[in-house]
Amino acid sequence: MCGITGYINPAGINIPEIKRMNDSLIHRGPDDSGVYVNGKVGLGQRRLSIIDLAGGHQPMCNEDGTIWITFNGEIYNFQEIRNSLTKDHIFKTKSDTEVILHLYEEKGEELLKDLRGMFAFAIWDSEKDKLFIARDHFGQKPLYYWHNGSEFAFASEIKALLALNPELKKMDPNALYEYLTLRIITPPRSMFKDVKKLPPSHYLIFEDGKIQVKRYWQLNYISKSKASFKNVLNELDQRVQETVKYHLVSDVPVGAFLSGGVDSSLVTAMMTKFASGPVKTFAGDVPYKNFSEIAYANLVSEQYKTENHILHFKPSLIKTLPEMVWHLDEPSDSLTVAMYYISQLARKHVKVVLGGDGGDELFGGYHRYYGNIYASYYAMIPQSIRKNVFSKVLDVLPDGSWYQSLSHKLKWIHNISFYDNGERYSRSLSYFYFSNGYHNSLLTEKFKKDVMAFDPEASVKEYFDSSNANELIDKMLYSDSMIRMPDHPVMVLDRMTMAHGLESRSPFLDHKLAEFCATIPPEFKVKGTKRRFIQIELAKKYLPQEVIFRRKQGFASPINYLLDNEFRLLFKKYLTNSHLVENGYFNKKIIDNLLREHLEKKADHSQRLWLLFNAEIWHRMFIDGITKEEFHDELTEMK
Repeated sequence: MCGITGYINPAGINIPEIKRMNDSLIHRGPDDSGVYVNGKVGLGQRRLSIIDLAGGHQPMCNEDGTIWITFNGEIYNFQEIRNSLTKDHIFKTKSDTEVILHLYEEKGEELLKDLRGMFAFAIWDSEKDKLFIARDHFGQKPLYYWHNGSEFAFASEIKALLALNPELKKMDPNALYEYLTLRIITPPRSMFKDVKKLPPSHYLIFEDGKIQVKRYWQLNYISKSKASFKNVLNELDQRVQETVKYHLVSDVPVGAFLSGGVDSSLVTAMMTKFASGPVKTFAGDVPYKNFSEIAYANLVSEQYKTENHILHFKPSLIKTLPEMVWHLDEPSDSLTVAMYYISQLARKHVKVVLGGDGGDELFGGYHRYYGNIYASYYAMIPQSIRKNVFSKVLDVLPDGSWYQSLSHKLKWIHNISFYDNGERYSRSLSYFYFSNGYHNSLLTEKFKKDVMAFDPEASVKEYFDSSNANELIDKMLYSDSMIRMPDHPVMVLDRMTMAHGLESRSPFLDHKLAEFCATIPPEFKVKGTKRRFIQIELAKKYLPQEVIFRRKQGFASPINYLLDNEFRLLFKKYLTNSHLVENGYFNKKIIDNLLREHLEKKADHSQRLWLLFNAEIWHRMFIDGITKEEFHDELTEMK
């Protein structure tokens, strides 16, 4: 796990330019730093040593020094690949980095078909005068780039590109619009107008001043297993065990996040099959009784005799918000808060942790999956009746639509029933944030004009309506796996763990496991209101009943408590005098109304307020130039 950087400039490169980029990523790789500069090409790396601690220094070259690589990630099957290459290549290290290098010599861009892991890397081929960069299947490792004619630069995080060229600090209005609508920013966009994000499962070639971006892999849900449920379940068991075992490849101890949910608990249970000693697990506990998950985490820890480390914390946004936004390079998400704290705890004990990310998207874990099915049934009622009769009935219900309330669910189903196919699914997501009705009042006329030609829900609809899936559940899973997951939970996981120099690994994001799960019939995943049906059956073999049949939660659940406490102070200081309002993006009146309605408990605007506030903090930090240290001072004084 590392931070990588690179720059190509025909006018020549100075070593300090690459070092400056590298220094901005020291948190990603506190163990080592390396720079390679030769004429117009510079590569850099900050290293967190996990495999071949002594010999894995980067950037690294092949035998004759004509090909160089800088690599971030882990290749879990690198030993198998290495064994196939030893006949024709001389290995100087025991690292997975060198395996990629020699595999490129053998197969060129086709090497991506052989890699099983998480990765973002860049290979400079001096003989072909070509740069080849690639990102893993689900985007577990980030990769951004900037292209300006003959110049090209890339980095693991945007802050490294800003360190190279401060003139890149210009906001992309479309990205802000998309963030407000869906809580994500999808590739190739970033929050910066001229900085692009390489999409997951894509590679890029820079040659002769031009770039080519190509997809090398994608999920396919069309071919379905014809095996019995029992046989599919048995194969799933074997495959999950296999991928967990792969994810334990390391020269340092590996721990696990243990939330008490099915995903992380199942990963922990599988780990104990292959670990040589007690597994170190890490659980967080918040002081809000309805949201505490520690009892479930303790049950799993007791059953598998893990060394469980518990963090009892009350999140302080005043203390951590500047750090979170700075590490993300974009506005944060409420999921970020707990992930920041639990990663801080884990890093005190291990360098590597496994987690349960990806399980919801493999097996159908979200309420919206069956909710959209119900919406499709509801949509069979004539539109005139829904619009003229049911709308009036629902209007009578209080809009105190706290997310698990019946009125909220009914209004959600009613609202999305007026759309079809991909648009219905995208509206089922944007309903929680700023859908069309809110856009019309929140955005200024100038801002609406700037984003008029941009559809912020286009990416979700594109994947949903793709020919890679033809059943409703599969369409939702495909869209989430390719779009929402990489740029929301996976992105947050990478940034918050790397903020503390911690490597996170997610067995459920193994692309071979995902390919198998895509062949599982949808009725094995969602049955009525029963979500992740086949995964639950697998979990029954390993986990306590209390964990399996508990109510689904999530780290972000206490957001309303956060908003009702510190957020009162934060809003007063930053949103009542919003720079985004001053700069002509938002109407102040709607922001004031949202806050008032929320604090008076007339409506649940917690997610919307979070988006607005974080967009404000991001803009002040990255566009206005307020440093995180200055934010710390301001917030400390306010408290």
